[in-house]
Amino acid sequence: MTSGETLPRGEAAPGTTTGVVLVAHGGQASSTEPTSALQPAVLRMIPVGLAIRHALRGSGTVVQRPRFRVRGWNGMQASPVGDLNQMLDAIAADFGPVPVVLVGHSMGARAAVRAAGHTAVSAVAGLAPWLPPGEPAGHLAGRKLLLVHSTSDSITSPAETWAFVERARAVTEVAAVEVRDGDHPMLRRARLWHAIAAEFARAALGLPAADQVLAAAVTATAAPRTVL
Repeated sequence: MTSGETLPRGEAAPGTTTGVVLVAHGGQASSTEPTSALQPAVLRMIPVGLAIRHALRGSGTVVQRPRFRVRGWNGMQASPVGDLNQMLDAIAADFGPVPVVLVGHSMGARAAVRAAGHTAVSAVAGLAPWLPPGEPAGHLAGRKLLLVHSTSDSITSPAETWAFVERARAVTEVAAVEVRDGDHPMLRRARLWHAIAAEFARAALGLPAADQVLAAAVTATAAPRTVL
């Protein structure tokens, strides 16, 4: 995994860090092409990371926006999952037992959900996730989970996301949010997508709500799903 960008630099260090948020970008089903900082899927995570950084300012939380080595999931290789696990190992070694929150988009959401079985992870959010039938859920026991999708998404399947929600609810508490009139790149209603990610990070780290309506939505584990 490439270093990407850490937000904010220098705000927290080993011994003073209270939590870590990793923001994982999307990609493709199959590709061994290296990622670059200028690819749209990578660039799309910049405002997401900034929104989370703003929401967590002063909390001692480190927000990191790393890049996967290659663009694709690549079948059984699950390439980005290995990258995330390597980074989670490094976080545990550097910062000790601090809570780690994963926030991923599309393929990055699938990678985040899969990597959430790592002992360092306490919560995971998938934005417009790619969660095909058969994607495992048993490893999510004890993790906070949020899945957000739009029924207008033509790239990844909202129906598959809602089906995964039901599978995951057999082992853990899950909040599900439907974004009306959204799209897969999260460009339509972008501010709402960003705010959802930021509010989930606050809730996952035990911080007071910044927006009561969004805080209720991202923690509404008893509802089938919340429509925003």
